[in-house]
Amino acid sequence: MLRTFKAVLKGNHLEWLEEAPEQAMPVNVHVIIVESESSKDLIKSNKRRLEALEKLAANNAFAGVYPVEWQREVRRDRPLPGRSE
Repeated sequence: MLRTFKAVLKGNHLEWLEEAPEQAMPVNVHVIIVESESSKDLIKSNKRRLEALEKLAANNAFAGVYPVEWQREVRRDRPLPGRSE
């Protein structure tokens, strides 16, 4: 199971910013370093994303796509992790 927790890496330990994982034993983790974006850059990129989504909606870009059928088709094309075919 994948769960996300916010923390700051200080030296060789993590300092939890919000809720910490409830684990009594050592747990393997993968750390992704998130570079800080300035507020203006973040607002600009979010605005561009919103504009792109609005264009797709206005053009009815996904009118012929049925989500459940699409998902079944996508899952059929790739092997599931940990399962042999």
